[in-house]
Amino acid sequence: MSATLTPPRRQRLQRSELAVPATSERFFAKACASDADVVFLDLEDAVADAFKDQARRQAVEALNALDWGRKSVAVRINGLDTPWALRDLVEIVSECPRLDMVLLPKAGTAFDVQFVAQVLTAIEREKGRDKRVGIEVLIETSQGVAHAEEIAASSDRLEAMIFGVGDYTVDMRTNDFVFGTPSERYAVLTAPDAQGVRHRHWNDQWHFALARIANACRAYGVRAIDGPFTDFGDAEGYRASATRSAALGFEGKWAIHPSQVAIANEVYSPSAGQLAWADKVLGTLEAAAAQGNGAIGEKGVLIDLAHAKLARSLQQRQATIDRHTGGNAERR
Repeated sequence: MSATLTPPRRQRLQRSELAVPATSERFFAKACASDADVVFLDLEDAVADAFKDQARRQAVEALNALDWGRKSVAVRINGLDTPWALRDLVEIVSECPRLDMVLLPKAGTAFDVQFVAQVLTAIEREKGRDKRVGIEVLIETSQGVAHAEEIAASSDRLEAMIFGVGDYTVDMRTNDFVFGTPSERYAVLTAPDAQGVRHRHWNDQWHFALARIANACRAYGVRAIDGPFTDFGDAEGYRASATRSAALGFEGKWAIHPSQVAIANEVYSPSAGQLAWADKVLGTLEAAAAQGNGAIGEKGVLIDLAHAKLARSLQQRQATIDRHTGGNAERR
């Protein structure tokens, strides 16, 4: 193992993160009963300015009154450039022992995270709080993407970085009306085929931001979480978006509607086929090691110790899921 490798800061299952407006009390019990790994109560974009104080009180009451079970619960505070951010932090953290994480929007530099971390430390000391509050941040501006690595390295409280495609779309001025979906404008024409027809080849306009966030997270032991797909009526599109980010190393995705939770939990869990592969690879390498071989060819493919690491990683991921779900996770 490299001497410079940063271990994960905090192990927490975050395949799905369900968004719940803090003013929508009718959704609180449903969120508790959902299969989401993480639920966050939103004080920011989902709440009009005139209702910010009311939303904060309702979030406090919900966190204290409801049984959230094994879920991790977070609150998205208002941005640090607003009049509500400090009161959000102080009141929520001071009054909610059940709180697991604070979700900071529009993190643009390491200082943003460090400021929140220092406020959390002061509150915990004042209140004698035993449970340490983690931080997750939204990377949703061009500045945030430009500073992804320094943000990831900013604080040992930072647990997760989330790609906030909505505000990033606005900041980048791409003029896409549905956030999280691909754009037909981001395409190139192929050369003419045998019949002289040219085809449009769609590209992924968010690949750079996603890849940079994922790499920064892995470099500094932070969870990479994909953001919203706002066309919640398009289950197939949501699945494709989740599968894309999983292929880049993300380990979870936002759900802005309860119908998206099951898809996220499936996509970011090892499949039955992957787990069977892991068992087979470890057995094959164990037999090879008994013969003094660290690598072996299997149907024309080299299998070596790197595959053993991958196999164990899949098994460990499934073990984490089983602990979180009581072993009731459905294998696909």
